Amino acid sequence: MFPIHDDIERMHGRPYLNYGLIAINVIVFIWEASATSFFSDPRATEDIFMTYGAVPNRIVNDFPGSAPTVITSMFMHGGIAHIIGNMVFLFVFGDNIEDRYGKIKYILIYLGWGAAAALAHSFYAVSAGQGEIPAVGASGAISGILGAYLVMYPRANILTIIAVFFIYTVRIPVLVYIPFWFIMQLIFAIIGQLGPAGEAVGVAYLAHIGGFVAGALTGLAWRALPNSVKYKDAAKEVQVKPMFRNRMARNVRPRIEDVVPATPEVIEGPDYYEVIAEIRGVSDASDISARYEPETRQVRIVARGTRKYELLVKLPDTAVNPVVKHIQYVNGIARIRLAKNSI
Repeated sequence: MFPIHDDIERMHGRPYLNYGLIAINVIVFIWEASATSFFSDPRATEDIFMTYGAVPNRIVNDFPGSAPTVITSMFMHGGIAHIIGNMVFLFVFGDNIEDRYGKIKYILIYLGWGAAAALAHSFYAVSAGQGEIPAVGASGAISGILGAYLVMYPRANILTIIAVFFIYTVRIPVLVYIPFWFIMQLIFAIIGQLGPAGEAVGVAYLAHIGGFVAGALTGLAWRALPNSVKYKDAAKEVQVKPMFRNRMARNVRPRIEDVVPATPEVIEGPDYYEVIAEIRGVSDASDISARYEPETRQVRIVARGTRKYELLVKLPDTAVNPVVKHIQYVNGIARIRLAKNSI
């Protein structure tokens, strides 16, 4: 399964830091290929990997002196297929993690995930008697991205190329795609422990597992933080004039895709009001709250996603203390249902 892109919209422009990480990896790979005659010179290849790769014995026995190689190993790759696979995953999933954390936090946790992956692999390799084999690649850090992505965007879908007899594309929910990927890493790691067949593959699956677990824990910790810590920008109130429709007038309710962006609409039914508003940058309905303010006859909608902001939507003058019953969120559209109170 080869991912092409996801369906999560970014809120803060182009992910230039993620592009920069991809560029650094490509530049380093070009240097590796040039210095080793495209890895055809065994001596030069060994010298580079032993010097800049994460050698488990050095990581375990000479830390923190060996810490620089943990960083340099993240930007090195052992072949063209290795770097293409890693950069595709970084391109597809990394932009949204940068968008959620911001550039500074993203680069710090990216390196942290890579370090966690290198340590996990190093301790395993030393215990398995493979401590002299250097590990290279961005796979550990990218596995951290996948772990955080699963936690932060559980409703996303991944457009994926699948080649089984024929090549075709399909949208796979991230709750299927990433857990399947992780299970495969566990299976290959177990196979690697059982015999030479797994060892011959030359893939540090324990690094993938370590990076993934670190990323998932980071995502869970981030979601648990209060919004005042995560988002420093003060909430900006945006008051807009909504369109009113009387539900009793037999007008057809618009489809979600026909709702005018950035213009909340109020639908009045026999015993309820329903506010329909476009809200971007949130994962699900749990990131949205709403309350009715009787003094102004307005519904205050608060979104806490990649950025925090508020909408003020005025209800008809006939509204008398309606009560928010539930909030639904599908494809960027929030529906807030308020029950009417009897006068």
